[in-house]
Amino acid sequence: MANEHFFPSIQPYQTGTIEVDPPHVLYWEQCGNPQGEPILFLHGGPGAGCTELDRCFFDPEHFRIVIFDQRGCGRSSPIGELGNNTMADTARDIEQLRETLGIERWHVFGGSYGSTISLFYAQEYPERCRSLVLRGIWLLRQEEIDWWLYRAGMVQPELWDRFAGFIPEEERDDLLEAYWKRLTGDDRELALEAAKRWAIYETACCTLLPNEEFLSHFAEDDTAWAVARLEAHYFRNVNPDPETLLLDRVERIRNIPAFAVHGRYDIVCPIKSLLDLAKAWPELDYTVAPDSGHSSHEPGITRELVAATNRIMKSGTPVRGG
Repeated sequence: MANEHFFPSIQPYQTGTIEVDPPHVLYWEQCGNPQGEPILFLHGGPGAGCTELDRCFFDPEHFRIVIFDQRGCGRSSPIGELGNNTMADTARDIEQLRETLGIERWHVFGGSYGSTISLFYAQEYPERCRSLVLRGIWLLRQEEIDWWLYRAGMVQPELWDRFAGFIPEEERDDLLEAYWKRLTGDDRELALEAAKRWAIYETACCTLLPNEEFLSHFAEDDTAWAVARLEAHYFRNVNPDPETLLLDRVERIRNIPAFAVHGRYDIVCPIKSLLDLAKAWPELDYTVAPDSGHSSHEPGITRELVAATNRIMKSGTPVRGG
């Protein structure tokens, strides 16, 4: 699903794994310029993992691009593992990776759940972050979870009917618990079918216009398994305390240059979350892509993200001047 705004495809110059809390082993890679400006890519989901196209938001001649698959997804193992899997765990993993690679400070780039963990990591370790580039803000609040589980059906009723219709009618008043029971049950075939229903519902909502190529990736067994199980786990078990934690701690990062882009027609992560963050963080530079939904691969979103990384390349900050 590449578009004209991406940089050309590249291959890693180094790959490896790090062992974190058992049983997790995390895959990482470095691309671009080994002596370049370090920038960390944080994927969404949770559970989506990284793709080859995620390397292409950055000028490979300028940036030392660091990418890794978070716990339980992508090329990390075990796939779909829920134990020892929280935002705090991931923030510690990021620090372990930074130290392993000998990086003092880096830019942090993340979208959707990647924006969530970018904010959390920056608030935990502000001294390690040179800037933030964010997309599709998601703050892991109950209103955002309820929107995705129920109210998005007012915009995409056919997709929601297929998602909710997998669950018997008598259980549909608590779709999260009903899916959780199946995703973590002993019937592997039923669990995988539930995972595919969950992942396809989300992915079909991600783009403003239908995109079969994008949808097919998330319909693959391992990807669907990781996305559905980890998202259900985070919705149900990994709740910030208080739920406004990421907004409450903005004071810790107000001096970090930051840029955010959000699609006007983002159904997965409603634009209200961006505006709530901007209200708490007056220094945040942001824009709304008027022709886009949620996916970072939609041209209007990609254009803004690449422009932000180009601004880092030219001036050291993703924030627009003037």
